[in-house]
Amino acid sequence: MTDLLMTPQLVQLAQACGVATHYWGQSGEQIEIAAETLHAVLGSLGHDTSSPAALSASLEHVRTCDWRRMLPAFTVGVQGQDRRLWVHVTHGDPVNVWIEAEDGFRTDLAQMAYWVEPVEIDGVLIGEASFTISGDLPIGYYTVHAISGARTSTAAMAMTPARLHSEAITGNRQWGFMEQLYATRSRDSWGLGDLHDCASVATWSAKELGAGFLLINPLHAAAPTKPMAPSPYLPVSRRFSNPMYLRIEDIPEFTEAKNKTRKRIEKLAKPLREMNTSTDLLDRDAVWASKRVALEMLFSEGLTKKRAHLFAQYCQGEGQGLVNFAVWSTLCDVYGSNGDTWPSMYQSSSSSAVQQFAGEHQMQVQFHMWMQFVFDEQLATTQSSAKVAGMAIGIMHDLAVGVHPQGSDAWSLRSVLAQNIGVGAPPDMYNQLGQNWHQPPWHPVALAEAGYLPYRDLLRTVMRHAGGLRIDHVLGLFRMWWVPSGMQANMGTFVRFDFEAMIGLLVLEAQRAGVVVIGEDLGTVEPWVQEVLRDRGILGTSVLWFENGDGGEVLAPEHWRHEVLASVTVHDLPPTAGFLRDEHVRIRHELGLLARPVEDERADAQAQREAWACILRERGWLAIDGEATIDAELDAMAVALHRALGSSPARLLGISLPDVMGDRRAQNQPGTDQEYPNWRVPMTDATGQVTLIEDLQARTAEVRVFVDALK
Repeated sequence: MTDLLMTPQLVQLAQACGVATHYWGQSGEQIEIAAETLHAVLGSLGHDTSSPAALSASLEHVRTCDWRRMLPAFTVGVQGQDRRLWVHVTHGDPVNVWIEAEDGFRTDLAQMAYWVEPVEIDGVLIGEASFTISGDLPIGYYTVHAISGARTSTAAMAMTPARLHSEAITGNRQWGFMEQLYATRSRDSWGLGDLHDCASVATWSAKELGAGFLLINPLHAAAPTKPMAPSPYLPVSRRFSNPMYLRIEDIPEFTEAKNKTRKRIEKLAKPLREMNTSTDLLDRDAVWASKRVALEMLFSEGLTKKRAHLFAQYCQGEGQGLVNFAVWSTLCDVYGSNGDTWPSMYQSSSSSAVQQFAGEHQMQVQFHMWMQFVFDEQLATTQSSAKVAGMAIGIMHDLAVGVHPQGSDAWSLRSVLAQNIGVGAPPDMYNQLGQNWHQPPWHPVALAEAGYLPYRDLLRTVMRHAGGLRIDHVLGLFRMWWVPSGMQANMGTFVRFDFEAMIGLLVLEAQRAGVVVIGEDLGTVEPWVQEVLRDRGILGTSVLWFENGDGGEVLAPEHWRHEVLASVTVHDLPPTAGFLRDEHVRIRHELGLLARPVEDERADAQAQREAWACILRERGWLAIDGEATIDAELDAMAVALHRALGSSPARLLGISLPDVMGDRRAQNQPGTDQEYPNWRVPMTDATGQVTLIEDLQARTAEVRVFVDALK
């Protein structure tokens, strides 16, 4: 390895690959990226930087790689805009180009007058011909064909909507609750909230309170073995789901099961239901252990002919991706979820040994596929229930940033993921040491070479039974903070993606599914990024505590953006009752996460609270009561903050479900793993008593105070 110096060649290679050599911090200062980081990131992209000669060769490869291709790896068009398509052939040779639609319809492309100097590649002069892709083409996927003499090539293409249109948000402004589903339990839950509970909250909030949507945490798959990772944002697969959220009694096979089997299942459920009234931390392992036994009982009794047919149809539609997930899950059953400890012959999803393993464990593989099938059915029922209850949007799902480095997606999609990299975020006000989520990012070039198919499959699956989709850290579709393995989170750098492809495909799939898309665009954001999202019909995110002016002052709600989902708080902060009592400062101080004195943090929190109290009083939303206790004042302020939220021009408004009950405990503290009980806190009220869905329903009048505050 050459000395890790910031040489001109290293900078040129980084820039050519979309790797940032500096970035602007939250305070506006320019921060230079270390040469060590650039070497590691470029290495993960497949470039040799071990010597000056290797750097030169890598740079030459990047500069000439397109000239060695006949067609671009992937082309994205936007309706209403003609696009130039380049085709590389031997200079002077004729070439014919056409595109084929999904239904087989062929359209010949016309060559356009666009001169590009030919380039010599390996002693051959290569010319660039240009063709016009009409912006009048229907949205959808196409195959581009090119033929020049004996040489032929094909590549994938998409025509995307210029803007995502959704009937659900074209009329009146919609509001909805935001919940962590696992923490939102009913008397019939098996110790954790499930899809039946989700439908119950959606139905109640729509019929009784007029809610238009219900935003829930990601339902992505976790490893099927103990211990089950608590974070819904560190899944083993984003495409497939976590059967822990299944309501066992709602599965058709339960209805068809023998009476003896149903009694055994009821026996499994009883001790878990007793956990519903406990304030103890949520126990995923206990819940999953019993649910898995129940699911195995039902599957072992077999499927009716009709059910078997539906199952086969589902499997056919999901294709090899479902098989890969089920095989990985079965490997976990046998060898544990740490893939590094598996026999080497199972490290590659495409190996013959893996195929042999799948054949030897066929029923177990089928079992994991069946669980995804019944999950898909319950998802559909949940969305249908929400719509029938009157919701304009329905269930709004959440898409995590990435996946566990040893999970199913990382195993089966290894060829399109960057290795030895974890994504995260640079230092900011609330996470002053930066964040590393330890999730492998898409490899920008490899993903394009694959026609973005894994990304398209992911979007299509998560949108299938959704009314809305929140994209966590939507900036990751533009650039991501890459942290090389072994380095601290603040030692990363940004790597750019082809955002026209990533955003275009998102809009295309959302338009086809009829889904509203919300991009979580908090944090360090380049202004043009929010403009792109707005222009393409993707809503942004506004959180009251983060809405500040250019000088850092609190921004009054009438100055917030219009095309957003706005809320007072978010899942990475304590509920409003806790935030007003400085829970966010206390937790970070006790865990050693502050980069400055705790007194300064408390002073800033008090200043922010007082600034908001001033705005609320000026507008008559918060009365001054000299005899009120501090707790009473803060509780009144929590409601008043929702009045401020309602006065904003935001298109969608979200109310955190724990807020309406006065819950104070944070669900998640970024920058921690075992130091804080992330994603394991049951929902309680202001007194610390467990709050079940039945309690919410019984206290609808209290809940309505927050809802009415939005009006």
